[in-house]
Amino acid sequence: MSPSVRTETSKDTGVAVVTLDRPERLNAIDLAMRDELVATWVELRFDDTVRAVVLTGAGERAFCTGLDREAVVAQPTSPYMTDDPLLRVGPKANDLWKPVVAAVRGMACGGAFYLLGEADFLVADPSATFFDPHTTYGMVSAYESMLMALRMPYAEAARTALMGSAERMSARRAHEIGFVSEVTEPGGALAAAVDCAAVIAGYPAEGVQGTVRALWAAKEAALAHAFAQAPHLIALGNLPGERQAELFRARRRGHQVR
Repeated sequence: MSPSVRTETSKDTGVAVVTLDRPERLNAIDLAMRDELVATWVELRFDDTVRAVVLTGAGERAFCTGLDREAVVAQPTSPYMTDDPLLRVGPKANDLWKPVVAAVRGMACGGAFYLLGEADFLVADPSATFFDPHTTYGMVSAYESMLMALRMPYAEAARTALMGSAERMSARRAHEIGFVSEVTEPGGALAAAVDCAAVIAGYPAEGVQGTVRALWAAKEAALAHAFAQAPHLIALGNLPGERQAELFRARRRGHQVR
């Protein structure tokens, strides 16, 4: 099986480009990709030639569409030991304090917010759209909404989470609310993100990494408190898996972009 995460490193610039590489599945994260991402972040911690990272998705249709619906996630029978398959999928969760810039093209939805929530800033192609389908399918948006509530104004995070699949936030709107720092020309998001990362990588690494750590420290206490409640909210609010699947199969086509 070919790897589903590619890493290309430039020794000249000190930038590593990490690419989610399952375009045929809209870069949805299965358990193998999850494990590859964890391994990638850990490897980058020890590679001193890499001083900044760009995270992107292969293909034109999607950055990432969250957890692959075909992934089989084994769970303990006890409600006190629910395992979230994507909880450690991001760089900060793996103690990587090198700056990460996300380059988003196409759809970014659901579990993609685990990754975007741990990126330091986002650069978007005009084709980028953001949405969270959990409520549409009878699921609680917990971890994703908690991360987004610290990246967007509250009302925008709430609208994104509560409107589900009925509405997609455009790159323009994401930029207006400060979720995205730059909207590029069509096809230019990856190059713009790499340019930003190269500038950052040119600065002394200790000061940069300390700044990343300081920025994250400003919100990690709130996240830790919120995350502690997430498993219980999910256990209480999620419909049974069979009913979720029924709703998914019956989903309506067409989305409003704002």
